[in-house]
Amino acid sequence: MRTLLFFISIVALSGCSASHYLKREIDRSAVLSQQHTGVSIARVGDRTSLASYQDNKYFVPASNTKLFSFYAGLSALGDSIPGLEYLEWGELLIIRGTGDPSLLHPDLPHSKVFDFLKGRKDQIFFTPFHFENKRFGPGWAWSDYNDYYQPEVTAMPIYGNIARFRSTPTGQYRANPRFWQKAMVPDTAVSGIEREELQNVFHYSRLSGSQVVTRDVPVHMTDQIMLQLLSDTLKKEIKLINIPLEIELQTVNSIPSDSLYARMMQVSDNMLAEQLMLLYATAKKLPLSTDKAIAHAIEHHLADLPDKPVWKDGSGLSRYNLFTPRTMVALLQKIYAKVPQERLFQILPAGGKTGTLKNLFKEEPPFIFAKTGSLSNVYNLSGYLITKKGKILAFSFMNNNFTKPTADVRKEVERILTSVRNKY
Repeated sequence: MRTLLFFISIVALSGCSASHYLKREIDRSAVLSQQHTGVSIARVGDRTSLASYQDNKYFVPASNTKLFSFYAGLSALGDSIPGLEYLEWGELLIIRGTGDPSLLHPDLPHSKVFDFLKGRKDQIFFTPFHFENKRFGPGWAWSDYNDYYQPEVTAMPIYGNIARFRSTPTGQYRANPRFWQKAMVPDTAVSGIEREELQNVFHYSRLSGSQVVTRDVPVHMTDQIMLQLLSDTLKKEIKLINIPLEIELQTVNSIPSDSLYARMMQVSDNMLAEQLMLLYATAKKLPLSTDKAIAHAIEHHLADLPDKPVWKDGSGLSRYNLFTPRTMVALLQKIYAKVPQERLFQILPAGGKTGTLKNLFKEEPPFIFAKTGSLSNVYNLSGYLITKKGKILAFSFMNNNFTKPTADVRKEVERILTSVRNKY
């Protein structure tokens, strides 16, 4: 009995010590002094908190939201992404999108959907009947329509729903796909490339010098535009037919799921995260609706979280999202229980090595595997930390409403988490 009581007291003291250290460092920090900060840290597989600081408060998560989308994908999808659903009807092939973003995407593996469509001799029709989303998520900035990080959400994306422009030595641009070359308009009044808001006309100014510049600009995507692009690429006409398909459909898989997860997490790709929630809807036999996918995921997979998430989109572009640090840690525990560690740490950005953490936590070997989340006045980091003693911790360090440079907040998070790694 004495031995048991001694062990319990040591565990309790170590937890208090970690929380005391965390509170002291945050309270003394000149960088963190005027902002809202919340931290939660726990041993993987242990529901008891190792350290916490305002971990029951709600914060805008920014791209930490992608951890929720990632878990939704893990809960619904297998090893491959369902790329297309179809019905063979006599000599007709009727297809509909699943939300899969990989078709002709310039940064993802080749999609088998392309080969399937290319090889068909039937007359092909596309139906968008089950798509219920708007082009943007709730709370997104309407003025960001021209920015690479905010492509429109669609049932069947093509080319990532962007036009990719690469500069030439003469200061001109070449468009990929070439379909958009004819839509480019020289304009000395713009800087770089600016699309007109509601039509696909791309104004550009010539570059000086010989540097190579690549610009991704979202396309204002409609069903008609998607079909024009697809028909142009396949060299066969695909027509629009807006009808429901309420019978059992066949499926064509496209790419390995992990290739989508890894790019989404490592470069914080908003488009992939948004489309992933539509893929979840497809897998759960729902209409293509982010709202319905989120509601289903919360009810069926996330009902046991400490604090109910206010979850509005797949990517974290919306400031309507609100999560608590202890809920982020509970989610990380669920992810860790579902994905083997080696696979998980290949998907997440690794400190000093990959993605958004390439220039942070440069100690060898990497000890941080985590997702960043940034908006103006927001910087969060949630993931896994390996201590010097070999313990694996799930953590969430959330920072909102700061006015100091994000780089200063980022460095302070790095300093404190590195000390946790060394001390515990």
